[in-house]
Amino acid sequence: MSETKIYLSSPHMGGNEQSFVNEAFDTNWIAPLGPNVAGFEKDLESYLGNGNHVAALSSGTAALHLALILLGVGKGDEVICQSMTFSASANPIVYQGATPVFVDSEPETWNICPNHLEEAIKDRIAKGKKPKAIIAVHLYGMPYKVEEIRKISEKYEIPIVEDSAEALGSSYKGQKCGTFGDISILSFNGNKIITTSGGGALVSRNLKHKEKAIFLATQARDAAPHYQHSEIGYNYRLSNISAGIGRGQMQVLDKHVALRRKMHEFYRDIFKKKNGVTVFAEPNSDYFSNHWLSCILVDTAICGFTSEEIRLAMAENNIECRPLWKPMHLQPVFTNAPYYGGKVAEKLFNIGLCLPSGSNLISEEKVKINDVLIPFIDK
Repeated sequence: MSETKIYLSSPHMGGNEQSFVNEAFDTNWIAPLGPNVAGFEKDLESYLGNGNHVAALSSGTAALHLALILLGVGKGDEVICQSMTFSASANPIVYQGATPVFVDSEPETWNICPNHLEEAIKDRIAKGKKPKAIIAVHLYGMPYKVEEIRKISEKYEIPIVEDSAEALGSSYKGQKCGTFGDISILSFNGNKIITTSGGGALVSRNLKHKEKAIFLATQARDAAPHYQHSEIGYNYRLSNISAGIGRGQMQVLDKHVALRRKMHEFYRDIFKKKNGVTVFAEPNSDYFSNHWLSCILVDTAICGFTSEEIRLAMAENNIECRPLWKPMHLQPVFTNAPYYGGKVAEKLFNIGLCLPSGSNLISEEKVKINDVLIPFIDK
């Protein structure tokens, strides 16, 4: 049995990534452009379907930042953002000099609550500040309530930035996540379902969004023989080397999703007879989650232990677990930001835990996880 650390979600190579990287070296395409970048974008466009266009970027955060720029978000504006998420969903709002307005989750998908979202929009409009965009996140690979959020978006004519950083391979009613926003984003960070080491993408059905994103991501250089700039640009383009890794990863994306979903079933089997522990799962058959991370909720009053006690027991055995995302409205940096909702996100944070979920976990590692969890929950 392996005594090395079992990580929450580590990179998982498929085998052909090296060939794309070697080709980049052999042809001297060691730059933030090249055939792998174009090929990776084409691979993603084919996978997502629905006529979407993809701009490959240096990170999901960069994609979120450019999405807000493309939607005209600027100084003094307000952007609604799901509170329960990683800080990268909210930080680009501040990059633009705008104010985040945080909204609570609903308990079925753990994502932005439609009721509190509409409450927030009405109140901000009444205060003379109609939000410029809505950032909705597919948390841990679970699709948000797509139709309800879109209905509110259209009612108030506020565009959606779909944060699908954790949800490549997930779908709602058969349509891929990453295709529901007015602009959507993906992440290929080292812990994601597939990785380019670091990387991300902006997705839109509007070709002009892709073209403008690439322009801004390459320092906004005007069409001139000399270096001329009429707009502020950024160094946000994905490198040809990283894109080569991504091309190899696309070949195993569906396999990785299937393996993550098997890890989810692995935990459902472990906890199925333990009252008070709930494994996060799809609310109905309309939802298909990649189960990027398998998560549990622990009701201490019923089971007699806490999520933190599980985390510590696992840590003692060199197994990494992590609390759920701490909601943004509870973060010190966002103390003064408006918040709409109740205590759903806060409760999830207090009783939730993310478990090792990598698609590369081997049988011996699963046995070790099982051998730690079973005695703990049965004691």
